[in-house]
Amino acid sequence: MQAYAEELRATFARLQEEAPAVHEKARAVQITEKSRDGLISATVGPRGDLIRLDIDPRVYRRPDSRELADSITETVHRAAEKAQDRVIELFEPLIPAEQMKAHLDGDLGGVLDQMAAQMLGEK
Repeated sequence: MQAYAEELRATFARLQEEAPAVHEKARAVQITEKSRDGLISATVGPRGDLIRLDIDPRVYRRPDSRELADSITETVHRAAEKAQDRVIELFEPLIPAEQMKAHLDGDLGGVLDQMAAQMLGEK
């Protein structure tokens, strides 16, 4: 138990030291994705929030609003997924990827299960 407590202290100290810089990098994440037809470009931030949306005027050649909406939604979702992957990648030296993903997904049970497994030496 003493060894685990020391490990926790060391991990916490490392987090305190390195996390602010990693956090700043994560906050700066911007991912741009293009739609499959190349007519839509969506840029999202680290939380998947839409920062910029560009729509090529050629979309008006096919005036199908449902297709346009679906294409925008799909493009934004792919960009958001890649942004989340990038944030997880940035934090991986400090926080295990599965734990970070569970945290970003709002999966409190998953986070707690992973922490319990770590405390029991299972992960």
